[in-house]
Amino acid sequence: MADKTADGAAWTGCAVMFLQSLFPGVDLLHLYKDQQGKFIIFKVIKLTLRDSAGGLGGYEILKVHDAEPFLGVEVKFVDVAACQQFLESYSSGAVRQSLSQHACRLLAVPQDFAVETQLKAGPQNLDLCLDQLTVCLQHIHLSQPERLRDEEIDHLEQQLRSQALGPAPQPPTVTQEESSVPSNCFKFQNRVFEDRMLTSADVQSFSNGVGRQWKHVGRALGKSCRALKGPAIDNLAYEYEREGLYEQAYQLLSRFIQAEGRAAKLSRLVRALEDSKLTSLAENMLDMQPRE
Repeated sequence: MADKTADGAAWTGCAVMFLQSLFPGVDLLHLYKDQQGKFIIFKVIKLTLRDSAGGLGGYEILKVHDAEPFLGVEVKFVDVAACQQFLESYSSGAVRQSLSQHACRLLAVPQDFAVETQLKAGPQNLDLCLDQLTVCLQHIHLSQPERLRDEEIDHLEQQLRSQALGPAPQPPTVTQEESSVPSNCFKFQNRVFEDRMLTSADVQSFSNGVGRQWKHVGRALGKSCRALKGPAIDNLAYEYEREGLYEQAYQLLSRFIQAEGRAAKLSRLVRALEDSKLTSLAENMLDMQPRE
């Protein structure tokens, strides 16, 4: 399906994803009605969409609403490729996995936290035709949004940007001791981030966003990882050629984690992305707001 309709207009469409916690004692709808919980739930949704639609573009959240017992998330797609990637992620279960992983991290819930999802476009239940991608895209395209973005969403987006920008930068410190970065942290674009082991959510975000540049990142990682030296990168490309770029990138980072164990840190991946001129992907993985 093309990015434009038959009459030359830009392709757009709307879908509503319904979310419900399957974990006792965690009610997403109740949390969203709480002022602090509202922002955290919104961030979980934004990060999940970023993972599943291949970045921050091609869609926007119009409204998050009460659909008891579900929390409804109305999404407008303005890029058919982003919509298609989201549908593929949803069909494979990656959306539910991403929701659970981000919720575990941001809501501090147990690792076995799980979410039930439903996906609709107008009256059509897309869960019933996920094996027919073209049909799903058509239903979404026919379901045009009936509203502009809700003011509450504007406020949450602004809050998210403010958090990503962080506090105002302080004047340069004088002594080396004062300006040193703690051993459990790393510096990227003059900001300090807590270092940690790479997670399955990181692998998914990387695989969704790196595209054809995965080889460059692999060679950058290979400078300090024996498992990725020599012909290892080309062997991965050949072995998973039929599965496509996502799987090649996924296998690359999985092999790095397997080989390096507890040393497979976020800082090493960010450094490799920076060396490969992929700073925007590094920003996404660190939940930083991209520059205008």
